[in-house]
Amino acid sequence: QVHVVESGGGSVQAGESLRLSCVVSGYTYSGYCMAWFRQIPGKEREGLAAIDTDGSVTTADSVKGRFTISQHNAENTLYLQMTSLKPEDTGVYICAADVRTIPGEKCAETIKDLTTTYDYNYWGQGTQVTVSS
Repeated sequence: QVHVVESGGGSVQAGESLRLSCVVSGYTYSGYCMAWFRQIPGKEREGLAAIDTDGSVTTADSVKGRFTISQHNAENTLYLQMTSLKPEDTGVYICAADVRTIPGEKCAETIKDLTTTYDYNYWGQGTQVTVSS
């Protein structure tokens, strides 16, 4: 069973930074694709950034230039570095993951799919980020 656990959320002032972490644990697979989403009250869940099994990255236009996704492969950990935070960034940030058992196999043909249409099998509970003005 794969487990996904986020951490690093909190309350900050506008303009400050936060780094979120997501640890994926469970069985050992060939590779993971992982992504960050956020849920803002009253809005649809939004895909922010993702990494496929080959290390390719996509970031949503809405946060490009402020949010950076990265990973520590050996520790199966995904990060989201968030800078210049705004009150409208307030929400629950959720990590999603999927696995591949065949070496070299990617999760998606098109990297942007990982933040839009891709159907992840594993989701974390989310971590709250609150940005005050």
